[in-house]
Amino acid sequence: MKALRIIGIILIVLAAIYFIGGQLLPTTYSVNRSIVIKAADSVVYMNVADMNNFQKWNPWLKMEPTAKVKISGPSAEPGNLWEWQGEELGTGSMELIKVNPYSSLDYELKFRQPFENSASSTFSFEKTADGINVTWSMSGESKNIDDRWMGLGMGMMMDKPFTSGLESLKELSEK
Repeated sequence: MKALRIIGIILIVLAAIYFIGGQLLPTTYSVNRSIVIKAADSVVYMNVADMNNFQKWNPWLKMEPTAKVKISGPSAEPGNLWEWQGEELGTGSMELIKVNPYSSLDYELKFRQPFENSASSTFSFEKTADGINVTWSMSGESKNIDDRWMGLGMGMMMDKPFTSGLESLKELSEK
């Protein structure tokens, strides 16, 4: 009887931490990673802006190369759409929505499965003495408590894909 009481108290405390703590967490998240690439700005830019080139260095396709991919819309222009469907990757799309040539690209991400959510992603390009500094950013809103807890670990979850993706972009662009 005493053990059940202790287990009950522990469960109540954990539930309180989850719900009360979740209310105190930020309602937005943001992840940024950068790399310097020694290549012409036009090459680096087109390797990101053109969805046909994007899939050559996309870190998630390396995790699941058998995922189904569909590319549509005008290449490297607003409306260029990359859609995916996979066992591990789930289902979603990434659409180019704003183009500032050789400066930045803004994308809208829509995740449909295994969970429904959306995010914004930006690639910024800055000329430096060493090459082109590329910064990949992703941000979004945490609409509920589960999203807030997930957002808390978003930087850790996205670190490996963003880092490996930028390294692959560097390798492709510097060839």
